[in-house]
Amino acid sequence: MSHVLHRQLKFPLPVAVGGEGCWLIDRDGRRYLDASGGAAVSCLGHGHPDVIAAMHAQIDRLAYAHTSFFTTEVAEELADHLVAHAPPGTSHAYFVSGGSEAVEAALKMARQYFVEIGQPQREHFIARRQSYHGNTLGALAVGGNEWRRRQFAPLLIPVTHVSPCYEYRDRRADETPEQYGQRLVTELAEAIDRLGGERVIAFVAETVVGATAGALTPVPGYLKGVRELCDRHGILLILDEVMCGMGRTGTLHACEQEGVVPDLLTVAKGLGGGYQPIGAVLAQRRIVDAFARGSGMFHHGHTYIGHAVACAAALAVQQVIERDALLERVQRQGHGLAERLRATLGTHPHVGDIRGRGLFWGVELVADRATKAPFNPARRLHAAVKREAMARGLMVYPMGGTIDGRRGDHVLLAPPFIVSDAELDAIVERLAAAIDAALAATAA
Repeated sequence: MSHVLHRQLKFPLPVAVGGEGCWLIDRDGRRYLDASGGAAVSCLGHGHPDVIAAMHAQIDRLAYAHTSFFTTEVAEELADHLVAHAPPGTSHAYFVSGGSEAVEAALKMARQYFVEIGQPQREHFIARRQSYHGNTLGALAVGGNEWRRRQFAPLLIPVTHVSPCYEYRDRRADETPEQYGQRLVTELAEAIDRLGGERVIAFVAETVVGATAGALTPVPGYLKGVRELCDRHGILLILDEVMCGMGRTGTLHACEQEGVVPDLLTVAKGLGGGYQPIGAVLAQRRIVDAFARGSGMFHHGHTYIGHAVACAAALAVQQVIERDALLERVQRQGHGLAERLRATLGTHPHVGDIRGRGLFWGVELVADRATKAPFNPARRLHAAVKREAMARGLMVYPMGGTIDGRRGDHVLLAPPFIVSDAELDAIVERLAAAIDAALAATAA
């Protein structure tokens, strides 16, 4: 009997003992093709020798020094690297231990910024339904994942939520993608007006939506419209790229493809590739300058922020991505994954939508393609897909509640950047078999 309090308590988990490239190995010798990178984390796969060597070297020098007493050479080097490759105007990186912490820190940065510049009346955040920003209380509050929020709702700060950019379900037949995006911007403008533009701190959004709705990409012009609206009211734009960033969509930052620069950008999963827990907030200079001119500090911190070994792992991951031209590989292999998915599942009677960018793809499952009707939630189709995929040696990231937190099922794919053509073939073949087996198993 395990003394670990696992996420779920009804089914035993296999014990992972090793990893090689895109594969994980359990103690019975079974191999699992990691088509989701865990949770879009393992961008370099498992056991990369350069990252392991960098971690060993850092441990030999220094494992830990508390950031209220010291900085470290490796933290400074990682910050220099990230700022050099960040959106224009980015001047600083604030290191934390994961995505939820990054979002939590960004919310506090945004609030403190307005206090420092003499606008303490700003107190509201606006975010989107069907989003996910983390499991700490602030991040959970801005998130729109209803089943995660529901039982903790009394503990959450009030946040205004507007519609997601969900073209497959919400764009009307008489709208172009651009018109649909403008309708969403208008909805956001109305929410700002109701709250009072001078009272809103920030709009928070995933550039490409991840786990909650399955790789929802923004329509053309939508995020530019959001940026212009935020600028009009002096509102900060916080883009959450914890899952979709650091190369996952084919550019280092997903917002590059939108031509938009956020005020605060959160990153995590692909930053360290799973080799150590690390995340970061990338901040524009004017925000940091306001802290420097005012209180002279950021009123926030955790014991393990800026951990030297975590920074060493992340720096090595980012250097490998740059050295081995892996962003170009993400684009190339991403096209290959999209082609395979569409060829195999594009006419499947229960696949409604295939969407994504780079090596970040979602497959939405439906009971009826013509009407887009979802399956009965009681069927828990997404859970069955995960079980059937694992039985076939495939790791994918399915989720339920795609549409509104209760209805809808999708499968998220986010394989390592090093995935081969043969592995792409295996991913799609095994996924198709798992979907069919799950449909059959839950049909009764």
